[in-house]
Amino acid sequence: MKVLVAVKRVVDYNIKVRVKSDGSDVDASNVKMSMNPFDEIAVEEAVRLKEAGIVSEIVAVSAGVAQAQETLRTALAIGADRAILVETNAVLQPLAVAKLLKALVDKEQPSLVILGKQAIDDDSNQTGQMLAALANFAQGTFASKVTVADGKVAVSREIDGGAETLSLTLPAVITTDLRLNEPRYVTLPSIMKAKKKPLETLTPDALGVDVTPRLQTLNVAEPAGRAPGIKVPDIATLIDKLKTDAKAL
Repeated sequence: MKVLVAVKRVVDYNIKVRVKSDGSDVDASNVKMSMNPFDEIAVEEAVRLKEAGIVSEIVAVSAGVAQAQETLRTALAIGADRAILVETNAVLQPLAVAKLLKALVDKEQPSLVILGKQAIDDDSNQTGQMLAALANFAQGTFASKVTVADGKVAVSREIDGGAETLSLTLPAVITTDLRLNEPRYVTLPSIMKAKKKPLETLTPDALGVDVTPRLQTLNVAEPAGRAPGIKVPDIATLIDKLKTDAKAL
């Protein structure tokens, strides 16, 4: 079966982001960019399914600026077979991305779509659920284990009350959690091979999707700094501070 894996280009998780002086957005100029860590887990899971003989083809897809080709090449180096970039300079919000992915699902007809549960830049945690609704696919979110057999997908996931396992009928959308797997190290030979794999470029207009933003960011600000801690002489003072200052009791 064919698997579609969505990946996003974000500021590397090791980089401390800074807010622009006008408060309009975070400053992403001249900083290291990389694949969203949750999406990297999604690619790794797809590759493992292929190595197990369950998946026949992995198509990595992304939407964004032309530099997102680098992110797709990373996915190809991990083990994806080919890649598709929907190139646009527009600010892409979750609904727009979900609509682009829906158009690619209609085009590619995959049995399974895997993507990270959220991106570390906006933390929206919306795209996978929106895609499942638009495509009318079964969905399993926050997957910590995925098993494919007999035309169904068993997805184990952690919930507030403990854990649960869902049985999904294909086609389906799965969003990955950190506990699903540990992505492999990408070797230099794999990177060189990835340069020869096909990468197709499309546009939102070619897919018939309007990506005009529906939400407007009014202001971006760094979180307020935490007040320094204090030492108290005894338990009585601690309890008093928790009651009067912290309002925790």
